[in-house]
Amino acid sequence: MSMAEPKVKMCRRPEALRDYTLKLLEERGVTLRAIAEVVLVIQQPYYDDLSLEDCLASVEAVIEKREVQHAIITGVALDKMAEENQLPEPLNTILRTDDFLYGVDEILALSVTNVYGSIGLTNFGYLDKEKIGILGRLNNERHKGGRVHTFMDDLVASIAAAAAARIAHQHA
Repeated sequence: MSMAEPKVKMCRRPEALRDYTLKLLEERGVTLRAIAEVVLVIQQPYYDDLSLEDCLASVEAVIEKREVQHAIITGVALDKMAEENQLPEPLNTILRTDDFLYGVDEILALSVTNVYGSIGLTNFGYLDKEKIGILGRLNNERHKGGRVHTFMDDLVASIAAAAAARIAHQHA
């Protein structure tokens, strides 16, 4: 068996790719529950009966999307490579410092928000600015010289934004 075969099998088995994606999030200190808590904060004012379990179900539905999994895998790989100084300069420094003029992290995240329409974009902009819950922790960890989360913070915000948009669509 060649080294490429397990990777090919992973791409053909949706549950394997999903599980790998969840493992990557966990390795980066992100749980689906933490994302659901962000969703609850931004959606509860609109839906009195909304529960954390509802939000978690919506986050899980977003994570099931293959394009979301691909975005997470890509972003985590780039963040890890920047941490390990494995990217060419000046890209490595741009990612390590999360240069405010580097917008590729937001562009990748927008591919996730677009899964549930334009309301996801509005939610994402709000979350990217406010840094609610897990988003603040990811951002602060980077500022303290910790892990590189250039892509991760935006991806988590985009998952929460898409999950919130999904809830809005269900209640429309």
